[in-house]
Amino acid sequence: MGLGALGIGFVAQGLMPGPATLSGPMLDAVLEAPPQHSAPRSNARDDLQGVAAQRASRGPAPSGAVALEEPARGRPLNLEIRVAVERQASRLELSASGSWWLRRRDGGVLQSGPAGQGLTLSSGDALPPEVWLESSPGATVLLNGRPYEGRLRVLNQSDGLLVVNHLPLERYVASVVGAEMPSSWDLEALKAQAVAARSYALAHMARPASSHWHLGDTTRWQAYRGLNSVTSRTRLAAEQTAGLILSYQGGIVESLYAANSQISAEAHGHLGASMSQEGAQALASSGQRYNQILGHYYRGASLARLRLGAG
Repeated sequence: MGLGALGIGFVAQGLMPGPATLSGPMLDAVLEAPPQHSAPRSNARDDLQGVAAQRASRGPAPSGAVALEEPARGRPLNLEIRVAVERQASRLELSASGSWWLRRRDGGVLQSGPAGQGLTLSSGDALPPEVWLESSPGATVLLNGRPYEGRLRVLNQSDGLLVVNHLPLERYVASVVGAEMPSSWDLEALKAQAVAARSYALAHMARPASSHWHLGDTTRWQAYRGLNSVTSRTRLAAEQTAGLILSYQGGIVESLYAANSQISAEAHGHLGASMSQEGAQALASSGQRYNQILGHYYRGASLARLRLGAG
């Protein structure tokens, strides 16, 4: 099948960066997440500034090759993703597993409370246009009883309350793996899913759904359930593939996937390469590693690893 890639934001080792535009072959990219108590940059381009992709020394795998070569390990990146987890809500129940603070955009505290104490927000309340729920280090924030890592940003809009979960990309990937695959599946299948999920997420970080959020939490994008779908095995899959994405001709592959080959062909056949999740599990059970699984489904792609720097 054909393979497409977004020519966005990631500079290949040995290539010169191009214009910082989505239409160009490369997009200057951001890395560091906004510091605590400060408002995020609304431009997705700003969120990817300074990220590069280091490719394996041999370059892209030839068409039909199976195993994709792994690039050298690099320093972990502190890249933040923004996921819309509630939209057009009239009422929200918020709390945290640790001490929490509800802050204005400028960091000023509107309200605070201890672990377990709840907070109700309604669209009819006299709320600022934007508030943040943050908790103590290591604690989780809860939205309508659902636990999330990171922070929750609540925007008071004309059609209701919008909630955006800001969290580290790798933590997001661990959750998506568990939401998209049974965590009991072979670790190599989970690792293939982690790379596909990360690549898909990066594509949407550079081509966001909104100025406030990169992508949603449903299968319209890829399933994300916060900490409810995180296990030690999904974290391991994310950790062992940290920073790895699928690349094609200097861009990021928007790595499509579906439950099985029939659904994959019906849903994505006209778009290009797509991974069968059940097929990935079967290949892993037969002894194939994650990079062989990815090479089987995304022919012509190569593995690249996100890193600091631009060259």
